Amino acid sequence: MTGLEMAPLRRRLRDCGYTVRPFHYRSLWRSPAENARHLARFVDGLDADVVHFVAHSLGGLVLLHLFEQAPLQRPGRVLMLGTPLLGSAAARHVANWPLLRRLLLGRSLERGLLGGAPGWQGARELGMVAGTRGGLGMGTLFGAPLGPPHDGTVGVQETRAMWVGEHLSVPHGHFGMLYSQPVAEAACRFLRGGTFDGRG
Repeated sequence: MTGLEMAPLRRRLRDCGYTVRPFHYRSLWRSPAENARHLARFVDGLDADVVHFVAHSLGGLVLLHLFEQAPLQRPGRVLMLGTPLLGSAAARHVANWPLLRRLLLGRSLERGLLGGAPGWQGARELGMVAGTRGGLGMGTLFGAPLGPPHDGTVGVQETRAMWVGEHLSVPHGHFGMLYSQPVAEAACRFLRGGTFDGRG
């Protein structure tokens, strides 16, 4: 991924009044823990009193490593979209083919997509958006055993953990949720008040 797939969501978050700073990382050549160290330096350079994090898929695992390495971050909330918190069945399936493993997954497997990522260390609210509209994704494309419901790449059950405070299922695929206006509106509500329904 180049980061361009997040552009519609970034634009809608800006429309909500947020200043958005994208962080790009090398998922094939660096492990989630290494990318977290780069993210820590990036965040240290931001001029802001409050820093929210919005991460899609593997990016959420990078955040888990960030808060393990540097838990004392500035105030803010964390929102993940389609992140397989305890490992990905699709990644485990694809990893059985050495060529696909190198081309599609690389070092993202290390304490990441195969499991082993740290649990949540942050003292802040964490929300998760999970897609339920199968469709085309890495899981369905390669015949991974995704239990329903899923977004084509990540099963809804893979996005659940006891430390996720707010969980929202949406009728979108793994990437479709990034282009959805209702998902963006839910993201804005969560960042603003810590809930998806605006009651916070």
